[in-house]
Formats: sequence, structure tokens, C-alpha cells
Amino acid sequence: MALRMMLDRLEMAERLDRIGDPLQRGVQAVLRGRIRDALHGVWLGHPLHPALVQLPVGAWLSAAVVDAVPGGNGPATVLTGIGTAGALPAAVAGLNDWASLSREQRRIGLVHASANLIAVGLYTGSLMARLTGNHRLGRRLAYAGLTTASVGAYLGGHLSYRQAAAVNQAETFLRQIPEGWQDVCAQEALADGQPLSARIGDVPVLVTRTDGAVTAMIGHCGHQTGPLAEGELVNVDGADCLVCPWHGSTFRLADGVVVHGPAATDQPLLRTREIGGRIQVALP
Repeated sequence: MALRMMLDRLEMAERLDRIGDPLQRGVQAVLRGRIRDALHGVWLGHPLHPALVQLPVGAWLSAAVVDAVPGGNGPATVLTGIGTAGALPAAVAGLNDWASLSREQRRIGLVHASANLIAVGLYTGSLMARLTGNHRLGRRLAYAGLTTASVGAYLGGHLSYRQAAAVNQAETFLRQIPEGWQDVCAQEALADGQPLSARIGDVPVLVTRTDGAVTAMIGHCGHQTGPLAEGELVNVDGADCLVCPWHGSTFRLADGVVVHGPAATDQPLLRTREIGGRIQVALP
């Protein structure tokens, strides 16, 4: 309960914005275009940061095990170095994701990043101590670094599982759509190149006709639930795409594939058919 209360206070700690807001602007100014998309994991189909974290965490945990075994000084030094080097790309990808989050998420993320930065500093000191032959100090610094990194991992878990940071927030809408074909609009109501907002119960659905082909996708962006019906239709590499009006995530209409972040996962699409003058949709 004490941990939950602490996290609640961190989410509401406006003083963290004094650091977070200018840092966010700086990150967005530096990491742009294809670099930003690559770091978000657009090419991978899900966020890149969690995958990159496996290298430093795995190496540091392995070093902790080897440090507990007699005669493990050499391998532990190598593992500490690998983990410390691997922390840099993981941190850059994480910082890129952090800059696209909501204000409350960024506050937790700032503390998460600070804990990990301290952990990297401790492991850097551990590596330097080991390289100069002071393995006892190296082990102590490494265990302190692992403890601090564990605090950072706990905060990262809070970001993902409580605050839903960097998860596809549109996917859950699919669970609310009944089986079978659902009527959404009349054929005549759907003009070419003019997205139409419809609903299946409480589920928002965006229906679009481009060059005669009808597509339907969940109407809230998977990144931060932005209203896709207010987005702009654009052409990217010869494909019709829709741009989220909130953060610029861009999805290909034909298959929902994300072509530009900050979204890193595809937008859920529904099957469509035209029958009896009506447009109907169904689960994939």
C-alpha cells in the first residue's frame, strides 16, 4: 500500500515537469523522422525499448551470479562491461518512447530513467574498479547497481501495466465487438476519401472508402486513444494512410500497419462487406 501511495504521489508531482517538459522538447527536437520511428520499433511491430533492455539486464544478472562463485572475476568483468555498454541503446530508445507519453506517465518515466541512470553509473564504477584489480569494490558497486536497476524495473512495470504506456490501447476494443457481421452505416453515407465515424455499441469504428475499397479500423489510436476520425488522409509511398491528430501516428488503411510512430503496433482492422446497401464489419 505504501508503494502504491508513493507512485500515486509521483504521478501527481507537478514539480517533476520542471525537468520533464524541457527534456521532452529537447528529445523531440533531436530524435526525429526515420530515427524516431526506428527507435519506437515501427519496423519491429512493437516497442524496441523492452527488447533492448534484455541485454544489460541479462548481463548484469549473470554477473551477479558469477560474482557469487569463486574464481569468477574475469567473466564477471566481461559481463559487467557488456551490460554497461548495452544500456546506452536501451536508454536512447526508452527516452524516445518517454517523450511521446502523457504528462503523468512522463513523471513516473522520469524517475524510472533516473534510477536506471544511477544504476549505469554504479556499474561503470564497478567496471573501472574491476579493471584496476579491485574486484571486491567492483562486486559491491555491481550489487548496488543491480538493486537500483531493480527499482527502475519496478517503475517500468508500473508504466506498462498500470499506466498502459507503449501498449496498443485499441486492441481491447476488439474484445467488445460481438461475433458475426455488424451493421455500421449506409453505403451512400460513405463518400470516397471522407472517413466516417461509426459505433458498435461503445466501440468506435472508423470506416473509409478510397478508390472504391472500403476499410474499417478501431476509431481510437492505439498509442494514446486519439480520435482517428479527426485525422488526415495522406499518401505514404503510394499507399493511402491515416494520420492520428494527437501525436502523428500514421497507419496504412489497407492493413492497419503503422508506418510512422510514435505508435509501434498496428491499428486493429475489421473485415468489411457491402450488402443490401449497407456497410457491415466483423472481427478479423
